[in-house]
Amino acid sequence: MRGYVLRCMVVAALLVCTLIASAGVGLTEPSPAPPPPPSNPTDQQLDQSKRDLTGKAGEVAAVSTRLTKVQAEADELGAQLESRREAANKALVDQRAAQAQAEEANQRAQATRAETDAAAAAIEQAHRRLDEFITAAYLRGADSGSLSLLTEATDLVERAELTEAIAADQRAALDSLQQARVAKVNVDSIARAAQADAQAKHHAAEVAKRVADGAVANARLQMRAGLTKLAGVEAQRVALEHQLDVLTAQDATLRASRQRYLDYQAQRAAEAVAEQRAAAARLTAGTATRRPGAGSGMAARVIDRALSALGVTYAWGGGNAEGPTLGVRDGGEADANGDFRKTGFDCSGLMIYAFGAAGIGLPHYSGYQYNAGKKVPVSEMRPGDMLFWGNPGNVHHVALYIGNGKMVEAPYSGGKVRVTPVRYGGELMPYVTRLL
Repeated sequence: MRGYVLRCMVVAALLVCTLIASAGVGLTEPSPAPPPPPSNPTDQQLDQSKRDLTGKAGEVAAVSTRLTKVQAEADELGAQLESRREAANKALVDQRAAQAQAEEANQRAQATRAETDAAAAAIEQAHRRLDEFITAAYLRGADSGSLSLLTEATDLVERAELTEAIAADQRAALDSLQQARVAKVNVDSIARAAQADAQAKHHAAEVAKRVADGAVANARLQMRAGLTKLAGVEAQRVALEHQLDVLTAQDATLRASRQRYLDYQAQRAAEAVAEQRAAAARLTAGTATRRPGAGSGMAARVIDRALSALGVTYAWGGGNAEGPTLGVRDGGEADANGDFRKTGFDCSGLMIYAFGAAGIGLPHYSGYQYNAGKKVPVSEMRPGDMLFWGNPGNVHHVALYIGNGKMVEAPYSGGKVRVTPVRYGGELMPYVTRLL
């Protein structure tokens, strides 16, 4: 068997050389190497970045809520401080008013002292007048004989008038003395009462001022503590927002890197598809030139249709004569790759689609397709033939030969329709199936 396969490989190599020579394909300078792919962050890195970003955003939200609460507390403390300050201002005004009232009372007291001195002088003067009256009365009696006249007077009316005059002078002196004493007592009493009242008000105002000042000092301490707390929470919020900004930038960088990588992959895939189609077109053109006839034209149509599916996703059970279809479940690898959720081709579905261009219908199973046409040895295969892998009792893969040692196939779950060199050896069946 190994000898047979080796002979087949030699024959195929000779055929490839013949095709290259007949197509006029010459040696060309190697194309420049493609640029290296951009960095591709892993799904785990992207998920972790998203979790970090979400967690930090939650922290920022929590601290912002706390900041709002602390700000409200600071506002309340500020209002209390203003209230205490107003109370202190009132106490200061009341203290100044009481001080002014006390000073006024002191001035009145000084004035009453002057009045008291005057009243004392009046009392002293009244005493002097009484003494003078008594002395004068005595002297008048001694000098003018008034007393003797009184005793000798025969006219009772005159004596009565004289007595009344003396008594009136005495009463006037005594009344003046009594009035002076009452005035002194009244003035002293009023002055003392006014001064005591002013001093009491001044003392009460000073106590109220001290209480108000204490309340202001306490409110100021609370306000400072509140502002310190507010500043701490604000600083925490700023720090967290900075961390959030950093994480956001990092996440955006990661996702931009992933997008650049995906764009690079898409570009490389498109370039590869374009290169494969161009190569296949050259091969098809060379084959048509080398093998003129009706069959070669139909093979070109089948090959072109198969190549039109380059890059289409593999989907197990997918594909018909109209194009790619939704895959089906296989209970194994295809399910694990989610083929039942994808629209594409499997290996036999691609053959159905390709040969639909020639109006040829095929069953959706590679084993049946193997028996759908003429068997030709691999060494004699030509573009448009189907290659198979497996054994006669278990064919499990099929591809379409396009010439120059290349084939087009839908390879496996997770892959895409592609052009690739024919895989000789292994389970390659010794015969190809020819329908054209």
